[in-house]
Amino acid sequence: MIVRNLLAATAICSMLGGAALAQDALVTYKSLSPELALDLARATIADCRKRGFQVTVAIVDRFGVTQVLLRDRFAGPHTVSTATGKAWTAVSFRTSTTELNAISQPGMMQAGIRNLPGAVIVGGGLPIEAAGALLGAVGVSGAPGGDADEACAKAGIEAVRDKLDF
Repeated sequence: MIVRNLLAATAICSMLGGAALAQDALVTYKSLSPELALDLARATIADCRKRGFQVTVAIVDRFGVTQVLLRDRFAGPHTVSTATGKAWTAVSFRTSTTELNAISQPGMMQAGIRNLPGAVIVGGGLPIEAAGALLGAVGVSGAPGGDADEACAKAGIEAVRDKLDF
């Protein structure tokens, strides 16, 4: 049985050709530079300040790793982990945390995602996309409600949109 499976796998590989397999071995992707991630965090926090909110902004890369964390002076201590969690959740699910909140209410099919370790299903996390590519996500925490956090995140993304479309 094992020998037969090994022979079948070898036959398939030879039919596909070595060149096709070699091309699939490497993946090219776009990522945010640290400078652009910082510009995005600054633009987001500036918009929140204009609205009178003291927040923390987290920018994660496409893999969910924090690139920038910027906390305003009077943002609460809980906002650091919440902003980071929102950004991680948005990039992991490739959707806004507001949308995730709507589809994961108790009794709904997706309710289980609320129990995943690290998932923060509260408005204020948005994926960052450009030219069809997922670049990362922004998470905001500290405004009075997830809708206000998300509004700041949207404004931050729009402020650097011209730099995102590289």
